[in-house]
Amino acid sequence: MVHSETMQGVSPRPASAEELLFADIFRQLRPRTRLDAVEVRYRRLANAASSVQWKDGRIQASLSDVFEHAPPNVQEALAWILLCKLFRKPAPAHFLNRYRRFLNRKEVVRTVEQIRRERGRKRILPPHGAHFDLIALFEDLNLRFFFGLMARPALGWSPNRSRTILGHYDAAHHTIVISRSLDGPAIPHFVVEYVMYHEMLHLRFPEERSGSRRCVHTESFRRAEREYPHFQAANDWIAANASKL
Repeated sequence: MVHSETMQGVSPRPASAEELLFADIFRQLRPRTRLDAVEVRYRRLANAASSVQWKDGRIQASLSDVFEHAPPNVQEALAWILLCKLFRKPAPAHFLNRYRRFLNRKEVVRTVEQIRRERGRKRILPPHGAHFDLIALFEDLNLRFFFGLMARPALGWSPNRSRTILGHYDAAHHTIVISRSLDGPAIPHFVVEYVMYHEMLHLRFPEERSGSRRCVHTESFRRAEREYPHFQAANDWIAANASKL
């Protein structure tokens, strides 16, 4: 912890390199603001998320242990991003790029997925919704487009009614999740079916890599997506109605 002064009769522990880094960046961003203390802790989180708080002259940063042994320039990028976000300033582009390149490294992606499997718990609702049965949708699409050969992952509705993320495939938990906002009587069947088909394609066409760059929707993925008979109609419906879900 970085202190501006010592308590009477008590000597503070030596500041870590991360705490000195946060203090230095803070002074660059807020040179006229008093800084009394900085505390940086690594946490055993279920993902790579990190956060920082500013209260009563103190910075408290909680970092995912994914970054504990990251190169110093990556830790620097993370500190800049967190503090810029805290003070509502745009983070420099080169720090954002450095941070993203690190998280996109093949070995880091594997580590994060393993952490999510071991520490995280996937919260989903049962696949049998009020209006649509995700298992029936999956099995029908499997027969029609994948010759019935695709092994079924875990399926479920999202706990929250997201209007922006209508579906996602979670590789760490091998789970397809469909937004609960689509489980309604006014939603066309072909729209829910299309969202499920899109997520199934993530199993058929895994992401491709070129160095530290990741491509989730490859050309093969896009071609297969357009083979869905109601591809355009589903996309048009989503574009026109997403805000109403």
